[in-house]
Amino acid sequence: MSDPITCPICTMPEPLATADGFECATCGHEWLADIGDGIGEVRDAHGTLLASGDDVIVIKELKLDGKAGGVKAGTKVKGIRLVAGDHPIDGKVNGRGILIKAEFVRKA
Repeated sequence: MSDPITCPICTMPEPLATADGFECATCGHEWLADIGDGIGEVRDAHGTLLASGDDVIVIKELKLDGKAGGVKAGTKVKGIRLVAGDHPIDGKVNGRGILIKAEFVRKA
């Protein structure tokens, strides 16, 4: 559970939301909202920094639940998207959306 938002000046909880941040109803202090997506740095198996839109190559055969086969080593995943979580790479292989751990890919 996340911590409740409090005023940095008077520490009163539940500030008023504005278009670009918050305003404290008690003391009138205004501050900008934290804009964070929770992704951080994502690096491939070789330590190369990845970004959304990159192409990657799978370096280990991956088994997919419910399907025979899976994703073979050497498969190229085009236009990945980075997401928060323990599987930070979101991509499509053969029309199926999958989430992949960064340690199983290298940048193409």
